[in-house]
Amino acid sequence: MNESNETMRGLNRRDALKGAAAASLGLATGAIGAPKDSEKSTKSPKRDLIRRENAKPGTRDWLLTKTRQLPGKINPNLANGRCQWIEGYCSANSVRAGEKLQVMVSTNPVSDFKLEIFRTGYYGGDGARLMKRFDSLNGMTQPDPPVGENYLRDCQWEPSVEFEIPDDWLSGVYLGKLTAEKEDIQSYVIFIVRDDRPCDLLFQCSDLTWSAYNRWPADYSIYTRHEGRSSTSVPSGTVSFDRPYGLFTHPVNKIKKSGGSGEYLPWEFPLSFWMEQHGYDVSYISNIDTHADPAGLLRTKGFISVGHDEYWTLAMYNNVSKAREEGVNLAFFGGNSVLCVVPMLPSSNGTPNRATRREGWFMPVSGEIPEAVKRKMVNQEGFEPNMGPDGAQLMGARLDNRGDSGGRGSGDWTCAMPQHWLFEGTSMKKGDAVKGLIGWEWHGAPAMDLPGMKIVAEGTPFINGKGMGRYTSTLYDGPKDNVVFNAATIWWANGLSSPPGHLNPSRHGVTQQGPDERVQQITHNLFQRFIKS
Repeated sequence: MNESNETMRGLNRRDALKGAAAASLGLATGAIGAPKDSEKSTKSPKRDLIRRENAKPGTRDWLLTKTRQLPGKINPNLANGRCQWIEGYCSANSVRAGEKLQVMVSTNPVSDFKLEIFRTGYYGGDGARLMKRFDSLNGMTQPDPPVGENYLRDCQWEPSVEFEIPDDWLSGVYLGKLTAEKEDIQSYVIFIVRDDRPCDLLFQCSDLTWSAYNRWPADYSIYTRHEGRSSTSVPSGTVSFDRPYGLFTHPVNKIKKSGGSGEYLPWEFPLSFWMEQHGYDVSYISNIDTHADPAGLLRTKGFISVGHDEYWTLAMYNNVSKAREEGVNLAFFGGNSVLCVVPMLPSSNGTPNRATRREGWFMPVSGEIPEAVKRKMVNQEGFEPNMGPDGAQLMGARLDNRGDSGGRGSGDWTCAMPQHWLFEGTSMKKGDAVKGLIGWEWHGAPAMDLPGMKIVAEGTPFINGKGMGRYTSTLYDGPKDNVVFNAATIWWANGLSSPPGHLNPSRHGVTQQGPDERVQQITHNLFQRFIKS
């Protein structure tokens, strides 16, 4: 292994000067700064870490420029998401400063390669900063794992790189850009640096769902129709974090150069990019941290679930519910969230929290699900699905998958309560809509028994012009002057920013329209309410 001593090596002079100039301009004009009320809430130098980090020079060298995927088995014209030329995974979803991280890499054909590690953020609009690089690493073709118990594909690859997370690496989402020297083909690995400091906002990545949809090596996602099982059988096949992320090949993903990054770039990065642009005091965690560290949730004023946050453990549900009861504000900037119950399972070598499988749904059984559906959810061995509590009792509303739409569809996000403080500064009137903000999945009927329940936006999503059900965006009161917001759409973050390399998603005949000043103002209003509480 050959590590460069200069972490900024590879950052060309043009990028360095541009990043520095943009950062200086942002600090001078307030373009990067958070709203004034947020500035007043900053009482500690640590609350200014994000602003100071983003004043450093960024680069766009983090973007992949040459990618390739294997053709699909059934349809050769549809990529299966795997980039066998260079692919890898990390030994942990999240790590703290001072802890060691291993990166496992395979190249086929064998090729030397380099690894550049970037912290994602705003950085004058470039989207990332180069933190470390490893040059001229020896590549090798590592073996595909056998099909294990319950269809598990659990890699036990040799580490290609091992390093200690430096003390000065700020919490964030980090991308490792892998480049095979033989053909210059590229892919990512992804990990989170977390900390334990008090913070205004806590950004949870939806990595359990990334893994659920990961088809690597070839159609081994949680939705794979294994022998004798449908795509929604319970329990499903087991999926592991100990394998590369293939390109997310769902038709809604338009970012074709995002292989190895899970679902972070299309649905989650636009929120992180925007928050760091405005200097919000944010720290980052994974779903696994929410599961295993309930005390860590109490260090924040606002917990944020974002994007496609479908798969949760019962411990996650209970831990976030407890945080709400302790006065933590909650924001669910997603759709189809907190839907499916999963356990956390060890890897084949005994490492905890490295695999999962579907075991049920977060919705009450009694009086809610037709008997025919209940019977379908019990497989031939008589496995009783773990139904869990109702996701609406936490978020305010949840996906309703009983109708024709199954909670799917796209459309406009329409204001229902313009007089509410959430809409201050937006000039929105009742019936005004943000075009294309609903999609591709949404939350339906609210839980009206929650305290102070307000329906702040509602309307009809569409699938190719046909109306499908009704979505509701809600806000209700917690017990200690805190609030819980439910945006009701996976595409909320796409209404905040469009980082480098980003493409607006489209589905069901609707295209998301990109950043919207009203969505930005609503989110500012919500975060200011969180910070003040």
